[in-house]
Amino acid sequence: MTSIAPSTSTADAHKYGVLFVFAAGILWSTVGLGIRMIEDAVVWQILFYRSISMSLFLYVVIRVRSGESPIVQIHRIGFPSVIAGLSLVAAYSGGIYSIQNTSVANAMLLFATAPFMAAVLGWIILGERVRVATWVAIAFAIGGIAIMVADKSGSVVLKGSLAALGSAFGFAVFTVALRWGRTGEMLPSVFLSGLFAAVITFGICQLSGLTVAVSLHDGAISMGMGVFQVGAGLILYTLGSRSLPAAELALLSLAEVLLGPLWVWLFLGETASLNTLIGGAVLLAAIAGNAASGKRRKPPPITSP
Repeated sequence: MTSIAPSTSTADAHKYGVLFVFAAGILWSTVGLGIRMIEDAVVWQILFYRSISMSLFLYVVIRVRSGESPIVQIHRIGFPSVIAGLSLVAAYSGGIYSIQNTSVANAMLLFATAPFMAAVLGWIILGERVRVATWVAIAFAIGGIAIMVADKSGSVVLKGSLAALGSAFGFAVFTVALRWGRTGEMLPSVFLSGLFAAVITFGICQLSGLTVAVSLHDGAISMGMGVFQVGAGLILYTLGSRSLPAAELALLSLAEVLLGPLWVWLFLGETASLNTLIGGAVLLAAIAGNAASGKRRKPPPITSP
């Protein structure tokens, strides 16, 4: 009788895939704690140093991993890599600003709407079909977001919430740009985003009269986030995602959303409002429900041009 159990190599690949993606989520979940530890630097200064360290780190990794320069890979991908890189700059900026102006729980939960935005953008731009279950989940997610921002009208916190949604939209554009360029390789575009962000934030600092010089404390934390949070997290995610279906990736991504508020509560005593908890629960249910309903469905293939 022929066995239908997965081969040892397949089972091992799945096991390590889960570990790698979950570890990536843990690293990404510390972004709120890192931003909260910044003493004086503002969003553009943080992003300037984080982008430099991230790009240097990714350049070395891509060079060692592929044997060629990331610039060569970016040139091969073409214009979609430029769109992907610029969209990440918007995502980074909105992410840092939101965490500085609203609770980490509120920001992290709103970041989690990116897959839904990517589904809608993929439908509009690439003609990719959106499942009925996903449309239902999007409707529930919108309801959860409405609850979360209902008590923030007219305040700085509302701007932080809108920035978090803008960050999620930036990541959604990044995802669609990768599919538009017909590549599953994200690291070259992320490397390019670091170069764009360093140039753009330096220009903003100069135009606004803001110095790029920061304290050793703030500079070290910013550069550490570039290497360990963004860079290392992306590498683990890239390695792990190749052996996992999209539904499992969506469920494992909840680790980042759930652990982010936990770190700032444990180490800094920061709590979330009741509206954030209720709306966040609705949003997480929508994400988990969408992932579970699509567990047997494989995503459309990404083929070489």
